[in-house]
Amino acid sequence: MVSEDMRNERRQRAGEWAVKSVKDGMVVGLGTGRTADHATRALARRVEGGLRILGVPTSHRTALLASSLGITVTNLDDNPRLDIAIDGADEVDSQLNLVKGLGGALLREKIVAAVSDRFTVVVDDTKLVSELGSTTAVPVEVLPFGWAVSADSVRELGAHVSLRGASDAPYVTDNTHYLLDCQFGPITDPQQLERDLLAIPGVLETGLFIGMTDSVIVGTPEGVEEQQALSRSEGDTRPG
Repeated sequence: MVSEDMRNERRQRAGEWAVKSVKDGMVVGLGTGRTADHATRALARRVEGGLRILGVPTSHRTALLASSLGITVTNLDDNPRLDIAIDGADEVDSQLNLVKGLGGALLREKIVAAVSDRFTVVVDDTKLVSELGSTTAVPVEVLPFGWAVSADSVRELGAHVSLRGASDAPYVTDNTHYLLDCQFGPITDPQQLERDLLAIPGVLETGLFIGMTDSVIVGTPEGVEEQQALSRSEGDTRPG
């Protein structure tokens, strides 16, 4: 059994390793979540040492953290192309496809990943799975208007669906949307599932990140391992 303290140590190792590739003058996407926080803190220590960067946060929470640590925060309107984005993940499969969104920022995270020249993911080794959906639900961001109708359509795809938060006080994203947590079990064809979900009216984005990852930094009991994508898959939707 891996304790939370042990997992936290591994997350910290991964985050510290990931920011070594950040160079002076870069515009960096800053992820949301516990592991991404380690990367942001490690990046702030480099900034304190003289590194000059701009950070594009993927949530209000990350923006507050980055600003408090001395990282200059900017946005996609002023910087529509990023040099690198560093973020965590809830699951990573052998093809470096991801489930993300338990931290509630999947839509902004996917936009930032899509416009980054390099997307680096930091995790501890417990997040590695043979098939996505094996250990966690797939978050799906939906419009509040008609969310129950959207949820019924997701159920028709075979998922157990729950609205995040209480029905009388749903969790609301930074974009003022709702999140559905969708338990599919092991997903044999995540690319097709993503297409099916995005075809549902009211679904804005999914927590399936298919063919977007360039590298995964894994914190392990022994240290750090880096997994590189062999090539960008056909599912990569990034421009350029």
